[in-house]
Amino acid sequence: MRRLPSGRWQVRYTGPDLARHSAPLTFDTRTDADGWLAVRHSEIVRGTWRPPAARVVDDPTLAAYAEQWLTERDLKASTRELHARLLRVRILPTFGTARLRDITPTEVRRWYTGLGAATPTARAHAYGLLRAILATAVTDELIPANPCHIRGAGTVDRCARSNPPASPTSSGWSARCRTGTGC
Repeated sequence: MRRLPSGRWQVRYTGPDLARHSAPLTFDTRTDADGWLAVRHSEIVRGTWRPPAARVVDDPTLAAYAEQWLTERDLKASTRELHARLLRVRILPTFGTARLRDITPTEVRRWYTGLGAATPTARAHAYGLLRAILATAVTDELIPANPCHIRGAGTVDRCARSNPPASPTSSGWSARCRTGTGC
């Protein structure tokens, strides 16, 4: 670590690859520089450190990652088409150009709310697809955690859909649905 003539701090360190690496920026204070260096040390100790060049390459947009994700899945043609349509129509307009690491739980909630309740099945399928893609990104260690945390968002309330009223001879379906025992 060294102080530059400008008063800012520059950090360099030797990585596990035995190459010398510099911080991508300079720091206002020595404390900030020490903190950045402590994070690199922690990554080395935990075995999660990657060279800076690898970090830039492994920072895909959701659109690029979703395309790869979809091609790597063994899906029926109809399911593949459904996923592609959900991506194209409901997910990518909002998150397509976003880097995976930049997608937050707040943005996911805002997007989910913006889908509206008029098409609950499509809304649930879109959320479930986004959650599955981001879960794979967690497994691939591209993001530390999945930002999709909306309880029940990937399911549809079957009783909420509009069905014709049951007749008295239909095995009591409407009574079971009202009590929650048959849905």
